[in-house]
Amino acid sequence: SVDDTVNMGLHFILQHLDRPGTYVRILFVDVSSTFNTIIPTLLQTKLNQRSVPSSICRWITSFLTDRQQLVRLGKLMSSSRTTNTGAPQGCVLSPLLFSLYTNVCTSKDPSVKLLKFVDDTTLIQDCGLTSLIQDGEESVYRQEVKELAVWCSHNNLEFNMFKTVEMIVDFRRNPPALTPLSIT
Repeated sequence: SVDDTVNMGLHFILQHLDRPGTYVRILFVDVSSTFNTIIPTLLQTKLNQRSVPSSICRWITSFLTDRQQLVRLGKLMSSSRTTNTGAPQGCVLSPLLFSLYTNVCTSKDPSVKLLKFVDDTTLIQDCGLTSLIQDGEESVYRQEVKELAVWCSHNNLEFNMFKTVEMIVDFRRNPPALTPLSIT
């Protein structure tokens, strides 16, 4: 649930801020049009890798491909269009399919926590004297952000840069100026 995800993130953050000389960088990622971007063949491959029975994989692929869509506004109706990408908005299956689609996206470094809840992603890096990061060296964090952006690009997902924000929690006395994060 969202409560579990928030509690896990807070626990990870507070666990590290409790130590002297530490700070935390948190990146809240918003992905644009999440459910509209699922590529059925990529999802089928990911489901096969998770040992989902092939009959269910084929059914899901069939469900997501060659769907007819139209818009109705009052008594007016558009012509229908066929779509082969995405999951239907409002369908109870769509959040689960998106979670399965993004499930393989994880952090490679133990000092970086990647938390996901449906279409919300948060990347947390503990930094300081007692972590794997020494003397403000944040290359691991920046590399994880870069790899997340590349993974999203390869999976037809795109950061919404207007809603993606970074927060730095730093209770150190006289903290040095930190280099802002740049996502390309």
